[in-house]
Amino acid sequence: MSFLPVEEQLEIIERGTVEIVPKEELIEKLKRSRKQNKPLKIKLGVDPTRPDLHLGHSVILRKLRQFQDLGHEAILIIGGFTAMIGDPTGQNKTRPPLSEKEVKENALTYIEQAKKILDTERLTIVDNNDWLGEMNFFEVIRLASKLTVARMIERDDFSKRFDNNEPISLHEFLYPLAQGQDSVHLHSDVELGGTDQKFNLLIGRHLQKEDGQEQQICLMMPLLVGTDGTMKMSKSYENYIGIDEDPNEMYGKALSIPDDLIYEYYELVTDIATDDLPNIKVNIEKDPRNTKHDLAHTIVRMYHGEAAAHAAKDHFEKTVINKEVPDDAPVFEFESGVEHRLLDIIKETGFSPSNGETKRMIKQGGISLDDEKVKDINHSVTLSSDSEIALKVGKRNFGLIKGK
Repeated sequence: MSFLPVEEQLEIIERGTVEIVPKEELIEKLKRSRKQNKPLKIKLGVDPTRPDLHLGHSVILRKLRQFQDLGHEAILIIGGFTAMIGDPTGQNKTRPPLSEKEVKENALTYIEQAKKILDTERLTIVDNNDWLGEMNFFEVIRLASKLTVARMIERDDFSKRFDNNEPISLHEFLYPLAQGQDSVHLHSDVELGGTDQKFNLLIGRHLQKEDGQEQQICLMMPLLVGTDGTMKMSKSYENYIGIDEDPNEMYGKALSIPDDLIYEYYELVTDIATDDLPNIKVNIEKDPRNTKHDLAHTIVRMYHGEAAAHAAKDHFEKTVINKEVPDDAPVFEFESGVEHRLLDIIKETGFSPSNGETKRMIKQGGISLDDEKVKDINHSVTLSSDSEIALKVGKRNFGLIKGK
């Protein structure tokens, strides 16, 4: 195939990118690739610790897709070995060590969702357990000899903990080495990662040099801020937009982001042409409300199609703006003439994961009956045979309660 001129490739590659180390070497690799008509090997490693993907994951996956569209070889590394280690610092309780079975199950789900972003027909998928899992103890020691403790302590979190006399386990030093060894094994030309992965990506460059290979380029993308406008997007922080979520939920969540994040979301998570981004910036200043609606529409359209995006907008206008119960709201029937606790009703609907969460929503004014907020956690309802009560739980869960 023929490759675009280097300047045009670079414009696409640099969109949303925080740092390229070193950029000059990337330019030289792109020139050689174009001259030899040979694609670069672009590496992205993921630990399938969770089976579900959100827009935060899409930032780096979309960058990998851009390299695919430019004609380069995309390599997705499933961290079958590293995911079984868990969080190497032991600080992140949301990343416990996984069994081999859990890793495989999560990986299948991960890949299935990643198909919404990547062209899997032009994607090489590998598992680093195939080579890291085969290393013997001598090989691990030999690998460890290629890096000094002083170099490891340069990593920001290590240096802070060392200065504070906080413990650092030896296996934590091995995690960056394992990730770097992936680059050596694959002879990668470019490795993608978030800004929090910079140290590990640079270790890959170092190990490649030690092995006599040409060093990879490290390309860092920003960590997407979640819908709360404060923390990075994460399911643990409940500030995420899942790429496999219901269109109505996705649309509503997109509208909840702060105005100062609208442009960042357009740049990092949408397929809006780069040439159109300056106009987006102007539209945000003039009319942030409708520009955010356009953003929500774009996100839903990318993952569910144009029809679903229009339907999601109609649903939002009907249920949130006009406060109507949607036509497709589910109907729940309960025995008439009997007192039913609201907690039990909501548990039956499945709109809340627990009674504790339901009580929290009641206290925060998040549950209403016939458009009146419920204030008492012990509220009960007695239905007649012709009763029909509109129930709203949270921002986007609607139902009709009837007596039978």
